[in-house]
Amino acid sequence: MHSSLASRLVVRLLLLFVLVSVVSIVILTKCGFEELTAQEALHHHPSEANGPSYVLGGDQEAEIERLKHEVLTLRAQIVILQNNRSGHSGVASNGSSLHLPETTVGTALPPLSHHYDCSSYIRKQVGAAEILHGLPLNNEYELIPFNHFTFTRVFPIDLGLGKRVVEKPIGYRRRDLIGAVNKALESLNRNHSARVRAKAAGVPVAVAGVGTIAGGGGAAQDVIKYTLDDFIEGIYRTEPTTGTQYELYFQSVKHQTSPVRRALVMRPFAPLQTVQLSETPASRSPSSNPAVIHVIVPLAGRLHSFRSFLQMFASLADRHLELIVVYFGESGLAQARRMAELSERTQFLALNETFSRAKALRLGAEHIVSPSPSEDVLLFMCDVDIMFTARFLERCRWNAAPGKKVYYPVVFSLYNPHVVYTLQGKPLPSDEEQLVISKDTGFWRDFGYGMTCQYRSNFLQIRGFDEEEIVGWGGEDVMLYRKYIRSKIKIIRATDPGIFHRWHTKVCASSLTADQYRACIRSRALNEASHAQLGFLAFRDDIAAANAAKLHS
Repeated sequence: MHSSLASRLVVRLLLLFVLVSVVSIVILTKCGFEELTAQEALHHHPSEANGPSYVLGGDQEAEIERLKHEVLTLRAQIVILQNNRSGHSGVASNGSSLHLPETTVGTALPPLSHHYDCSSYIRKQVGAAEILHGLPLNNEYELIPFNHFTFTRVFPIDLGLGKRVVEKPIGYRRRDLIGAVNKALESLNRNHSARVRAKAAGVPVAVAGVGTIAGGGGAAQDVIKYTLDDFIEGIYRTEPTTGTQYELYFQSVKHQTSPVRRALVMRPFAPLQTVQLSETPASRSPSSNPAVIHVIVPLAGRLHSFRSFLQMFASLADRHLELIVVYFGESGLAQARRMAELSERTQFLALNETFSRAKALRLGAEHIVSPSPSEDVLLFMCDVDIMFTARFLERCRWNAAPGKKVYYPVVFSLYNPHVVYTLQGKPLPSDEEQLVISKDTGFWRDFGYGMTCQYRSNFLQIRGFDEEEIVGWGGEDVMLYRKYIRSKIKIIRATDPGIFHRWHTKVCASSLTADQYRACIRSRALNEASHAQLGFLAFRDDIAAANAAKLHS
């Protein structure tokens, strides 16, 4: 019995000894003999030192880069593991959120045991992108153009009528571009010290993207360390499924005769992750209790537009709507009041003073009485020239949340219908039939911030309008928008096909300030017609003469 136990113990000790010996040999081979062999090969066979494996034994930069990459990979795997664990847990504690990491086809990401390889996914994204090679497209509209940029200027390709053709890179855009340039510099300068030592020793060194450069003197052969000052310019674009691509160009300021270096950098998209699942009550459901939207409309005169607005408001099936009209002045007051009294769910406030949109919106927000002190109030700051659909009201509720987010829709602004339909030889359609989105009927009003859905608590939190500084038309919307920009409240800014700005004659009063007057004239010019339609009007006589000449011939 004892002899059998002793023999088993001896066998285990022998196995342990063999295992330790094997591990020691492997470690020694990896960390010792292999490095020694590489160094000897580099000294005895310098012609074979092509490619990225030119790093000398004393250089630590490559090892640091490798360790950084491993750390990033491990961090990504930890995040994936945490997401998987939270996904198995199902619904969160508040019962409204569910965290399930998903791939592009909606399946759960593999657990950590599958050894998810971030680097292989990145290589896959780079290979799928149109960055190293072209991809066949069906037509010219599939091509995604680039934006040209320098450190101080961006020339955006996706222009709206209200955008500048050149902009300064600020905020997230600047951080994004600077990050891409720094990444390129990191790659260009990788193992710089090793290349300097190799050049001094006369050993051929490989430079990323260039090939092998022989050692020896000469300014043209200097090992250049690039800095931010050496960045010339670049272009970038974002492909929706693969990521953002950058082509960056560098030339050493100290070595003007050195070649221009190009760096292709890509910020690949990771697999899609579901961050949160939540529910919003549907306004059409009989059992639901969606938030009541309080529409605040400042008004002074404009009775014809007010009548059209009330007809649109009454036609909406959404019963969770309230209208607050703030009227300025005595002219037309009695008629406007009678019109408002005929409309359901409408409150009418009258002020005998100079029109101020900022003051009207503030008074309207303060006038609303909430059902309970703890219940917040959803506001829709609107104008009398706006038409909206029930679908927009849904988005108004979806994209506004107390203390979290506000909704700033990009409104579709309609051109002068008398110009649009007359040039086409068509009769003028009804107001509802004019709500068509096309390049001939209007444009996205990306420079306007007057229409917004937000909770009253958010409005009060950022201290509302500075109405004592604003009288009359314009300016208050931009100031309020900038307050939200500087706050921690998220802004949802998106084109909305359910809200329209109707064309109307605009009179720019001489009593406006210089800035307000210029903004009014600019808005008036942009609202009239498209560039092509204005061209037809400008060359109307030439077109008529050409048509007459054709008839006579």
